[in-house]
Amino acid sequence: MVTNDAVVLGMLMVLLGGIFYTSSNPKFAKFYKIVPALLLCYFLPSLLTTSGLVDPKNSQLYFVASRYFLPASLVLLTLSIDLREVFKLGPKALIMFFTGTVGVVLGGPIAILITSTFAPDLVGGAGPEAVWRGMTTIAGSWIGGGANQAAMYEVFEPSDSLYSIMITVDVIVAEVWMAILLLGVGKSDELDKYFKADSSAVTRLKNKMQNFSQSIAKVSSFPDFVIILGFALGATGLSHLIADFMAPFIENNYPYLAKFSLTSKFFWLIVMATTLGIILSFTKARQYEGAGASKIGSVFIYFLVATIGMKMNVLEIFDNPGLFGVGAIWMAFHVLLLFIVGKLIKAPFFFLAVGSKANIGGAASAPVIAAAFHPSLAPVGVLLAVLGYALGTYGAWICGLLMQMVTP
Repeated sequence: MVTNDAVVLGMLMVLLGGIFYTSSNPKFAKFYKIVPALLLCYFLPSLLTTSGLVDPKNSQLYFVASRYFLPASLVLLTLSIDLREVFKLGPKALIMFFTGTVGVVLGGPIAILITSTFAPDLVGGAGPEAVWRGMTTIAGSWIGGGANQAAMYEVFEPSDSLYSIMITVDVIVAEVWMAILLLGVGKSDELDKYFKADSSAVTRLKNKMQNFSQSIAKVSSFPDFVIILGFALGATGLSHLIADFMAPFIENNYPYLAKFSLTSKFFWLIVMATTLGIILSFTKARQYEGAGASKIGSVFIYFLVATIGMKMNVLEIFDNPGLFGVGAIWMAFHVLLLFIVGKLIKAPFFFLAVGSKANIGGAASAPVIAAAFHPSLAPVGVLLAVLGYALGTYGAWICGLLMQMVTP
């Protein structure tokens, strides 16, 4: 019904404003102890799509948020990072990330095997209509991102109709899992007790960043805000400039590097924004954290969350319930493996959540989940997501071969 992005933007901002107004009101304190504000910022915009009020396919707001606000937020959230403390987080973050990758690679064929025992026609098909071919595009998306998904589309050549269905399955199943993770953020202390996890490294990094922010805190002035936006959007512009050069250059001269997502402009955009933020963290620009740099970065992140949520139409589950069931089994295996390994190595829930979203969601959502724990942790999500881009094509290709082998 609403096709004007200015109107959609207004509705999203009213929703965000209402959520944060109520979350700061003591009357709603009990409610927000159960339901995190970030979850509502994600879920309520989906109602605009589910109700038919907004069609996200006709909106450019997600593109604006992911291409302009996301890199700007990464610059500001990385501005005050202490890399030495990040590295002290230890190997558990990488272990959980790779566990998530294995969960996707093995989860696909296992979902086909389980489904084939009671509904073999659902996961069958031949030629371009073979379901396993379409599922390879989900594997590419869930291990890496859009570039890896497109690569699987070219390699395994599913039909266009099957591909469009799989995109819907990909988005809905992944977004439902993200909603569950956001709910888990509010219960992270209880989950850490379940895992018997030592989260001291994560807590130490959060406390160090909070103490640093407090030590340089000041009353922000108008010039401070303009300078902060200058850093954020200037670095974003430079990142776009480099990405616009690097991606075509590599595609034309070293096309075989496409399997590492190095021909993707979005890959270079995220990498460069994070790199420039890290470089600025070694300069006096770091002091602008005291004027609210990470707070402005968090505003950008929350707008991105709202646009991601707007992409989800839960009613689409009923269009292809069988394939959504296959996707749910696939995701359940990924989650089960993460919980088993997390329990064995006593990993904090933070590592499980970020390790999962660095695979399933990539650079667009991994820093969102990380920042939900604390803004200073966003770069951890970015670093793991970049690793996912590098592994995405290989992992999805292996997953595709396994799914082909087990298809009835």
